[in-house]
Amino acid sequence: MKCDEKKWGENVKKEVGQKIKELRLAKELTLKDLSEKADLSIGFLSQVERGMASIAVTSLEKIAQVLDVDLAFFFTLPQKHETNIMRSYEQEVFSVEESRFYYRLASDVEGKVLEPMLINLLPNQSREEISPYSHKGEEFVYVLEGVLTVFMGEEEYRLNPGDSIHMFSSVPHEWANFTNKLVKVLCVSTPVIFKGDKGKQRDRTEGN
Repeated sequence: MKCDEKKWGENVKKEVGQKIKELRLAKELTLKDLSEKADLSIGFLSQVERGMASIAVTSLEKIAQVLDVDLAFFFTLPQKHETNIMRSYEQEVFSVEESRFYYRLASDVEGKVLEPMLINLLPNQSREEISPYSHKGEEFVYVLEGVLTVFMGEEEYRLNPGDSIHMFSSVPHEWANFTNKLVKVLCVSTPVIFKGDKGKQRDRTEGN
């Protein structure tokens, strides 16, 4: 069953916060200890543990390193599919990257080179969040719903439903949703981004 992204996002915040707190206590670390080791403020960590604050992937990676766990430890992830067909009711949130929810549209077929995904971008992103990055490969993006802003090199484009863009990923790029409504896009990229490692975030440093 598909879930509402906003509600799901709140559930993720609570789940992540609870797991951080449980693991921190199990390792007999105080908030101050974790704050110093992860270079994050005590107040922020306290809010995260109580599910009251969102946390960027980069910050969560710092915490994961301090607590000696993989990033995927903090997420409840879907089961692996090994057939070539994925039914609509089998689509689950595969990964969360800040304000984006990734639904994988293909199973883990051995040797595949394409990564088809449905990506939902939550509303009201700010320009301060935009950080163009580059990597190997290509991306094709088709807007299903909402207005998507695409940054590519020095250019900025607004894509409406039915619009698409095909880009070489070696050019610094980024997407954003500056509107007050959800944006849904179909994205097909190469090479495979997640490579079967559930919960693994995209490497935004490759190729930079």
